[in-house]
Amino acid sequence: MHRVCVFCGSNRGARPAYADAARTLGAVLAARRIGLVYGGGRVGLMGVLADAALAAGGEVIGVIPRALATKEIAHDGVSELRVVASMHERKAQMAALADGFVALPGGFGMLDELFEVVTWAQLGLHAKPIGVLNVAGYFDALRAVVEQGIAERFVHPGYRVLLTYAERADDLLDAMARWRAPAGFRKWLTLDET
Repeated sequence: MHRVCVFCGSNRGARPAYADAARTLGAVLAARRIGLVYGGGRVGLMGVLADAALAAGGEVIGVIPRALATKEIAHDGVSELRVVASMHERKAQMAALADGFVALPGGFGMLDELFEVVTWAQLGLHAKPIGVLNVAGYFDALRAVVEQGIAERFVHPGYRVLLTYAERADDLLDAMARWRAPAGFRKWLTLDET
């Protein structure tokens, strides 16, 4: 992977472990010479992540909507800051720049971004790995929701492979590097197919 797009909170969250994980991920990406693409903010986990990658000599590309950039939350120290017109344009550019995606803890924005790239993968619009860094069990409930969707026949079990989970940045990036879309994986799996 040349670049990874990371979705994460614009707040630091309740636990120091979240900022620690963002800091570690930024440093690990830089050490592996994997560029970081992210939401362009200097606040919350976004800022911690970007600062760590920059401090370790990594490439950091931020993509931020003009409305947020003008509220003075844009990170002015990144390698490249792209200011775009809308949230939709932001997500499209971030996805186009990345060879894979990682979710760190965050709120509704992170969930929106994560589920959009999962949906795009399900529809066959990309075949890029999607990783979930499960810091302090933050994503246990998300994993349970996916399993509930499978149990209730709203999500095909074949789509489980779209999300790769790990608790450590190195383990997650290793698993993502090995990930391949399954042979025969196609645009639509119906629940009548096994």
